This record gives sequence, structure tokens and C-alpha cells, in this order.
Amino acid sequence: MTRTFTIVAAASLAGLLGILVYAVTLGRPDDQFAQCRATKVATSGGGSQIGGPFTLVDEGGKTVTASEVIDQPSLLYFGYTFCPDVCPLDNARNAEAIEILENAGTIVKPVFISIDPARDTPEVLRDFTDNLHPRMVGLTGTPEQVKAASQAYRTYYKRREAEDNNPEFYLMDHSTTSYLVMPKHGFVEFFTREVTPDDMAKRMQCFVDAQ
Repeated sequence: MTRTFTIVAAASLAGLLGILVYAVTLGRPDDQFAQCRATKVATSGGGSQIGGPFTLVDEGGKTVTASEVIDQPSLLYFGYTFCPDVCPLDNARNAEAIEILENAGTIVKPVFISIDPARDTPEVLRDFTDNLHPRMVGLTGTPEQVKAASQAYRTYYKRREAEDNNPEFYLMDHSTTSYLVMPKHGFVEFFTREVTPDDMAKRMQCFVDAQ
């Protein structure tokens, strides 16, 4: 119970720290997504500093680039499969929102990017994503590749010391933000873990309709 509470608190704090790096403004008058934004991240301010190219390895073992992954509206989350509760809960929420959209005829790709490449092999990622959503894509890579992707999206992660002197059973502190990214527009919006599946689906639908 203590460990669960600690990791939830740490992840929530990390998420807040991650959000603080965003420049929050009123947005530009010509912003085509202005009516959809709940976070008011301007495309000319903080939003333009989030996202960018990356090279990672998918759950089939293939090296892929950001443009290959984000070939349709995509919802990105940075986490790890050994996460005891935060990552499964957040990605289950994301999968539910994706399913709501799919039932309405809108396709958004769920993407899970591991910040724990030492343990999250493509095979491990495939088992994790398959249990959450059949279309969820898992990505890993070298430590350098993962770090570059994390830095592009201004996320935070840090390995904690293993408990009970067992080096394999370490936990990771990490931010918990989900990112909506569009092929021609890049990053357009983020979602904190307090957003419900219904609200997330409605907001993503607005962005898809406005593109």
C-alpha cells in the first residue's frame, strides 16, 4: 500500500511539473483549433515547443520514425509496463476514449512509448498493449532514442532505487500527460489524468473535425 501511494503521488507530482513547462496563453486569432482547446496552449507559444521527430522501435521489432507512427491522429503516452497502477489506469482510460471515438466512426491511434527500455522489449510491449487495445502501438528503443523522444515532448522520467536489494524490481517516476498529435499539425493538445474518457473523446473529436 505504501509503495502504491508513493508512486501515485510521485507520478502526479511529475505530471504537474511537466505541465508547468508549457507556455499557457490565449492562442492566436487564426488558430483553427481555438474552439477545441481546453488548455489554451498556443501554437505560436508553448505548443510549438512540444513534439518533434523521433526514431524508436515498435513492438514488432521494426525501427520507425515519428512520421511513420503519427500517420493519423494519435494519442501518445509515456510510461512503462512494470508500472504498478498509474500506467495501466491511464492507458485503460485512453483506450476507453479511443473506443468511444471508434464507435462514433472516428479513428485515433493509441501509442504507448516506454521510458524503461531495459525491461520493455518489443515482446513485453506487445503483451502490454494487446491487453489494453488491439490498435495500441507500443514503442521502445535504445536509452538514447527514448531520451530524445521524451525530451521532444517535454516529459519527465527517472529511475528509482530498487527495493529489497533486487535490481530488477525498480520503479520509475514519470510524468502522466497524454498528447494528441496530428500528422500535419504536430502536437495540438494535452490531457491530464483527471480528464474522463467521455470528455477526452469529445475534445479529440473536436480536433479531428477541425483539421
